[in-house]
Amino acid sequence: MAILTVSARGQLTLRKDVLQHLGIKPGDKIELDLLPDARGLLKAVQPGGTIGEFVGLLSGRTDKIATLEEINETSAEGWAGKS
Repeated sequence: MAILTVSARGQLTLRKDVLQHLGIKPGDKIELDLLPDARGLLKAVQPGGTIGEFVGLLSGRTDKIATLEEINETSAEGWAGKS
């Protein structure tokens, strides 16, 4: 169990080992759920995204345009463990 001290300004600092355990890195968001009996549940916010962001992920990284047949062939080879 980690014991933290609240500053006079009402702030607390999470120790490095606590952040590592939670998988939190600088810039990440933390979610706090307030529970009964003066308890809280602290966890790292999992990044979300839209299908549009996913589809555009590789945009502009190559000049090659694959045909549907090439995509199907490459997918089949990947599933067969050939690539």
